[in-house]
Amino acid sequence: MTTILLNGCHVVTMDGERAEYPFGHVAIDGAAITSVGPGEGTWPADRVIDASGCLATPGLVNAHDHLYQWVTRGRAVDSTLFEWLCELYPVWAKIDERVVADAAMAALAWLARTGCTTSSDHHYVFPRGGGDVLGATVAAAGAVGLRFHATRGSMDLGESDGGLPPDEVVEDLGTVLAATEQAISRYHDPAPGSMLRMGVAPCSPFSVTGELMLAAADLARRHQVRLHTHLAETAEEDSYCREHFGCTPAEYLDSLGWLAPDVWLAHGVHLDDAAIRRIAATGTGVAHCPSSNSRLGAGICRTVDLVAAGVPVGLGVDGAASNEEGSMLAEARQALLLARATGGPQALTVRRALELATLGGATLLGREGEIGSLEVGKLADLALWRLDGLASAGIADPVAALVLGTRPSLMLLLVNGKVVVENDEVKTVDEAAVAAAAAQAAASLR
Repeated sequence: MTTILLNGCHVVTMDGERAEYPFGHVAIDGAAITSVGPGEGTWPADRVIDASGCLATPGLVNAHDHLYQWVTRGRAVDSTLFEWLCELYPVWAKIDERVVADAAMAALAWLARTGCTTSSDHHYVFPRGGGDVLGATVAAAGAVGLRFHATRGSMDLGESDGGLPPDEVVEDLGTVLAATEQAISRYHDPAPGSMLRMGVAPCSPFSVTGELMLAAADLARRHQVRLHTHLAETAEEDSYCREHFGCTPAEYLDSLGWLAPDVWLAHGVHLDDAAIRRIAATGTGVAHCPSSNSRLGAGICRTVDLVAAGVPVGLGVDGAASNEEGSMLAEARQALLLARATGGPQALTVRRALELATLGGATLLGREGEIGSLEVGKLADLALWRLDGLASAGIADPVAALVLGTRPSLMLLLVNGKVVVENDEVKTVDEAAVAAAAAQAAASLR
């Protein structure tokens, strides 16, 4: 067990009082935080780091992603969501275990390089003969060293039955349920401090039958794992639900028992007041994906209204094919700017934006008791940002430097107390080799 002591940094704890220490310390013993407070720690440690000129924050938590999409970036760049999907579905039909492994490795390594310590992944494309694509994402997360919440996604409503995806990328109900149960048995670790957990995640109202939504919820609750899906991302989805189900997307999900404390939804852009009230009353969470929503022209999530109503809200980068940056820090900034563009400069503060990217995401994944803040007894998932370089030197507010300014150098990223990034370099994998493999995988799909 290694002990680490960070001294002299500005510490943003995100604890219950939202305490900050302009000149503080964080002490770590193995996988746990043992001390956080003002001043320097004076006790011995295996590694004592002079963190002056740095900002210490909880590691960022990515609450929604599609890792496989890293190798299909830069396509359909001027399209709506439905147009984008129609162009990319045939490409994704060609992915296999090797392609997904290379894509996931690159996406996760970049998430680490930009301050993320925990990522979820929503994988719902399982081409026939493609091998163990879900297992490839799990292996990639283990190699990079990030805490990982994989979800076994699914689509069973193809074009021939009135859905959007082509028939070759959908599965039948029995196949989905059997594969999902097997994935939970194989991968899910419910123990405290777990590095790997599973969820159940049918894709969307326009690609999944109601029968699958009901069966998936029953399966997840029997195994006590969380539920995830896309909802209310676009106006087209709203129209689809009204035409096919005679109700809004939120009302449709509610009728299936999918608004509940064990559920978090991706996007939630097109929600009316009644939907927000119902989502809040049921304890359902929302992963806001501001860059993807902006890139696809889907609209602006009512983040401020969701938070005010008491809805748990976190942030997600979404798939890299609709967000070529793929950085959680960029999501915090974009969430703040969109909220202020519609609600004024007080709509979302820089600290609340950082909270959404840390404790907010942890809450959506059911891990707020373990990660998302720097507190004694919590897991040692931490980012140390250097703010004394040219881009940030002299700035009055270090949190503003992080959220509003140019992305600073990442001096250190710890996950479970282990070094994953140091001085802007991923230490767990070879960055150059990962980049080359991702480029080759992308080329193979072209």
